[in-house]
Amino acid sequence: MKKIIDILGIVLPALIIILGIIRVFVNKTKGVNGLTMFFAVLLLLVGLIRFYVFPEGGSSGDNGQKPPPLSVSKHSEAFNLSLDNVLKAYYSMTNGFADNSITAINEHGTGLKTALDSLKLDELKVDSLIYQTAIQPYENAKAEIGSILADPSMDEKKGSLNIFSNELFALLSTIHYDRAVLYWLECDKAFGEDKPGNWLSNAEESLNPYGQKDCRDIKTRINFVPTDSTKAK
Repeated sequence: MKKIIDILGIVLPALIIILGIIRVFVNKTKGVNGLTMFFAVLLLLVGLIRFYVFPEGGSSGDNGQKPPPLSVSKHSEAFNLSLDNVLKAYYSMTNGFADNSITAINEHGTGLKTALDSLKLDELKVDSLIYQTAIQPYENAKAEIGSILADPSMDEKKGSLNIFSNELFALLSTIHYDRAVLYWLECDKAFGEDKPGNWLSNAEESLNPYGQKDCRDIKTRINFVPTDSTKAK
């Protein structure tokens, strides 16, 4: 509709000008008066400027830019919330490792165990292949959090954390976690020379849960965040 109005803004004053010229030079009759002709020319210029200079009707204030569409997860809100609870408890637990606090590890590890038990993984059954692929690292992670809680020493807990983190990484990669970018970090000497340990973080800069303060490299990212709102839930 707007395009049609812009075109009419050019055509109508052009017709007035043409008819005036025809009446004067072809029909030898009195043409359109000068004031009318002036306004017709003015309207024609305005119409041409609107059509060619501002084709989308944008103003110099906003440069015609449109706001980016909202990102839409392919998972349900309930599923995402249950998974967010898992990640929040996991981050708190890894901070407990970084602080070398068995008390904090066990406290947040217990919360993580509860969050894993409450994860709404059944939603993935709509895609049997993804569900069957995800169920193994999920069950492994549930078993490994039990080991973290049961291990008596910090060294044993760190070993179980490394195994748990690998299972969680596999789970998130399989289900295409798309709420945020996650970082898969590694300390190449977590358990001695050439014996790496890994963990997940929602930030590039993250405390090393294995005890080496400045040992941290980004090995890869989990990034399935949708770029537009056409993504299906």
